Amino acid sequence: MNEHDDLSARLRALPDQRVPPARVWQGIAAQLHEEAQLRRLDAVPAAVPADAVTAERARRRPRRWALGVGLGLAAALAVLVVVPMPTPHTPPPSILQRQADVLAGEYQQAMAALPAATLPGDYQPALHELDASARSIRAAIAENPRSGYLLGQLQRTYALRLELTQQAVMAATGMPT
Repeated sequence: MNEHDDLSARLRALPDQRVPPARVWQGIAAQLHEEAQLRRLDAVPAAVPADAVTAERARRRPRRWALGVGLGLAAALAVLVVVPMPTPHTPPPSILQRQADVLAGEYQQAMAALPAATLPGDYQPALHELDASARSIRAAIAENPRSGYLLGQLQRTYALRLELTQQAVMAATGMPT
């Protein structure tokens, strides 16, 4: 059993949910009770002087803030307990994936260096197809990070996309292709 298996076994042994202590729920219940009393003060008949109601509201206002903070913390705790934590060990990208990232960066730089022009509509389907091919090849590299063939196909696709974009820019600006 290696270190990864030991860690996985310990993670599986952790409880699925954690229930806050009873004192936390008692505190929330007390704050809710105080909130209900404050609401009743808002419904006081006109015979009670307005200054008394205002003074009581001012006295209880900090507790209303504490109730909001307490409920927010309880909700955050519930989210932390319920949402599964990501695995601490994620494999680093392979050499092929890093090379694909470098190719993508170089392609983006080359595309940014081209003059901005509205490309003719007859080029759009081919450009979209090449973009979709590049995305598919990147996904395939992620699934099979040892296939050098895929890296070559990605490089070829980026080169074709760049060449076609250059032709489209030249056509849009009226230059001979």
